[in-house]
Amino acid sequence: MELHLFSSPGRDDIRYIIEASRPYLEDKPDPIVAYLPLASLYAEKWLEDNEKAFKGLARLEVINAELMSQKEIEEIIRVSSLVYIPGGNTFLLNHRLHVSGVMPYLRKKVQAGLPLVGFSAGAILCGPNILTSKDMNTVGTPYFDGLNVSPFNFFAHYALDAHGQSVQDEWLDDYHFFHDNPVIMLSDGAHVGMAGKKTLLVRGEAWILRKDHEKEKLEEGKAIKP
Repeated sequence: MELHLFSSPGRDDIRYIIEASRPYLEDKPDPIVAYLPLASLYAEKWLEDNEKAFKGLARLEVINAELMSQKEIEEIIRVSSLVYIPGGNTFLLNHRLHVSGVMPYLRKKVQAGLPLVGFSAGAILCGPNILTSKDMNTVGTPYFDGLNVSPFNFFAHYALDAHGQSVQDEWLDDYHFFHDNPVIMLSDGAHVGMAGKKTLLVRGEAWILRKDHEKEKLEEGKAIKP
């Protein structure tokens, strides 16, 4: 598997996404990126900016879970060189993937090596479940299982106060009353990469919270063990 997961997509742009995507696209004659802006109710607002960012590198094929059939969505994923999943509401993203029936196919393709680049909701989706999202479940989804292509859960936009604490620390601890897998908390600017079964912090600041342990700051370039 090839995963590139971010809390934020860039510095007022999506440069982190482009940097991570480029190696999988630049040597191909007419590469397609499966663009899944399913976490947003207003995805069309960002389409032009994303198309401009990828111009000259790849063509975006936008997936609309409401207007496309499962077969149409799976065909786009099948011919794509990369899957790009941006942020928004994680519960809405997960709901649309489950209701459309596409989740098993997407999981299968990513497990088989289709590169996935995602930020915020797109990163949280990759864990066993999405229960560490701080979004509201406004869609009322009953689906909480994630894409499950990483053993870690993820939390995006993690920030510390002057005392090295976060307002989210307490309820992230509560997650481990019911689940055993570790949680990786990504600050804005952080990049976690997964190649095969090896996960590491490529850049930026991130922390890991393991059950019955204090949170630990991750080291850049060092493999992260579940």
